[in-house]
Amino acid sequence: MSRARESSSAPKPFTPALGYSRLTGVYDLAIRLLTRESAWRSALLDQVAPQSCETIIDVGCGTGSFAILMKQKAPCARIIGLDPDPEVLGRAAAKATKAGVDIEWRQGFASDVANFGERFDKAVSSLVFHQVPIAGKQSGLAAMAAALRPGGELHIADYARQPSVAMRALFRLTVQRLDGVADTQPNVDGAIEAILAGLSRSPATPQCMIQTPTGAISLFRIITPGLV
Repeated sequence: MSRARESSSAPKPFTPALGYSRLTGVYDLAIRLLTRESAWRSALLDQVAPQSCETIIDVGCGTGSFAILMKQKAPCARIIGLDPDPEVLGRAAAKATKAGVDIEWRQGFASDVANFGERFDKAVSSLVFHQVPIAGKQSGLAAMAAALRPGGELHIADYARQPSVAMRALFRLTVQRLDGVADTQPNVDGAIEAILAGLSRSPATPQCMIQTPTGAISLFRIITPGLV
């Protein structure tokens, strides 16, 4: 139920908010109603714990909700929001202006992050990679990890392995009905855990898991080896 879709071709295609451009206007409402947004965003904000001295990039930032929360939590932090969809970036910029916060907005994909010519203290992404093809999951997460400074942190909040029959059924009836099976099923099968484990060279287990009407959302935090 997010925006980013990676591809090796140029120009790269992407999936608009909620899968269709015509639904972008109701994206924020849908996320609020269907994902227990306040619960998982609050947990993610506590996990990321933005500090005023940090530079943090929000990959697949969508309409900017989490980027704005981070900036409000740490007003002197440098927050960058990245998304391939110019329409949601426009909405994000308008929301930031209304909230009175200054955030840098950039158009691009997760796989572009390592080529920005700068390093970040933290890289975060929420509800993006479940909708990305497996090659894009691998390249995008690897690029985010490669863009971290020594000791930097990678934070992911997304649908990953579902903990119960009930959660798998909810995920199938909501997210997979909207976003399709091809890109979402690997997450249910443990792809995110496997990719993050490969980057960290240790088992990747969620810091917490929040059950929602659309399935369980897992929060991960890793520090990649060689960067500490």
